[in-house]
Amino acid sequence: MAKRTRIKDLLNTTEYNKQVTVMGWVRTFRNNQFIAINDGSSINNIQAVVDFNNTDETLLKRLTTGASVAVTGNLIESLGKGQKVEIKVSSLEIIGDSDAEKFPLQPKKHSLEFLREIAHLRFRTNTFNAVFKVRHALAFAVHQFFNDKGFVYIHTPIITASDAEGAGEMFRVSTFDPDHVPRNEDGTVNYKEDFFGKATNLTVSGQLEGELAAMAFGDVYTFGPTFRAENSNTTRHLAEFWMIEPEMAFYELNDNMDLAEELLKYVIRYALDHCADELNFLKERLLEEEKNKPQTERSGLDLLSKLNFCLDHDFERLTYTEAISILKSSKPNQKKQFKYLIDEWGADLQSEHERYLVEKHFKKPVILTNYPADIKSFYMRSNELDEQGRKTVRAMDILFPGIGEIVGGSQREERLDILEQRMDEMHIPKEEMSWYLDTRRFGSAPHAGFGLGFERLVLFVTGMTNIRDVIPFPRTPKNAEF
Repeated sequence: MAKRTRIKDLLNTTEYNKQVTVMGWVRTFRNNQFIAINDGSSINNIQAVVDFNNTDETLLKRLTTGASVAVTGNLIESLGKGQKVEIKVSSLEIIGDSDAEKFPLQPKKHSLEFLREIAHLRFRTNTFNAVFKVRHALAFAVHQFFNDKGFVYIHTPIITASDAEGAGEMFRVSTFDPDHVPRNEDGTVNYKEDFFGKATNLTVSGQLEGELAAMAFGDVYTFGPTFRAENSNTTRHLAEFWMIEPEMAFYELNDNMDLAEELLKYVIRYALDHCADELNFLKERLLEEEKNKPQTERSGLDLLSKLNFCLDHDFERLTYTEAISILKSSKPNQKKQFKYLIDEWGADLQSEHERYLVEKHFKKPVILTNYPADIKSFYMRSNELDEQGRKTVRAMDILFPGIGEIVGGSQREERLDILEQRMDEMHIPKEEMSWYLDTRRFGSAPHAGFGLGFERLVLFVTGMTNIRDVIPFPRTPKNAEF
């Protein structure tokens, strides 16, 4: 096969009247002469003009949407609107035919719901070309950010025997035949006969193992898949998703907040700098979509303005106690418009509360700190009792417009006696976690970390409204297609 040139490079060239070969997929073929070809390198197509009078008619009939083609010809300046260059075709080859009657992606607008049903083909649309290019850029930026800061990338296990969150919503991993599970005399499952000799599950977080590495390397991060067997069918939840989890020795809560804000601003800036075409397309797509919404439900800022707004403003920092006070006296709470009313200190904040603080009250990203100990995980560092005698922990959540919580983190409890006490209170078996407690027994040090839900970040940066549209093949209750 001839050496091909990527369409993205041709669209940016200023060298004309040269012989080029492109290979890609037909988006449209009109007037029996204009082929719009896309090879995935750009959200934009290149136009190839074929001389239909001197081209085999049977070949022209095979130029259907979705067919893969190789086109060779002269690259010239285009006289038509909407493109700088086009290819005057000298040779045309159909590499792979596409049955026009059966190919589900016709050149028309398709709903996102329909495209989820054909997720194996939706990459070929402009919307998902843009979304997954942005996803790639954000993932690359994450690694670059931490690499430039001297962090060590740790691959933490996907199969684990621990439940980092204490939530119990885990996928079990077993090689047992479900029809013949060996049991103990008391009827419980005899895991000693299973592959690992104990109960295991898919990880909900790489944090605990990350802490072990931080106690040797200082600054580490993980970036991998995590799993929650939570029967949740919302636009913000997945059963399989990716998490970025840094852990830093000798960090306290303020250091943790500073790093998380710096990371978010860095990766958003990277996407703006490297995905201009994609983000412009997604901005226009969002504006078009919002035309059908009532004025009150439309975003105050377009996508690019929203992203730049986050870069230009410091995130608002306040305590959980201050947030509760704001929410209690807020209009939606007073008028009973919240689904979950805020009555008293200790309430677990819901998405509607988080979004009120970000979108209505402060109108910018918010970092909440010092949550009640009762609603947070065992490993978070305990504060001194507050003036009312209430127990809080050094947790921090970052809330973003349209998303709610995007980052959850804390300073970790480095004091062995207090950590063990917390584990007892929350019924977490210390014997099974002895390896974790060793980090507090041998050279303990203050340390902190956070988890950034990668799909929620992609959701925010792309302006998409359903988390199932920012991961290639979403895993949700009753859905594990492809």
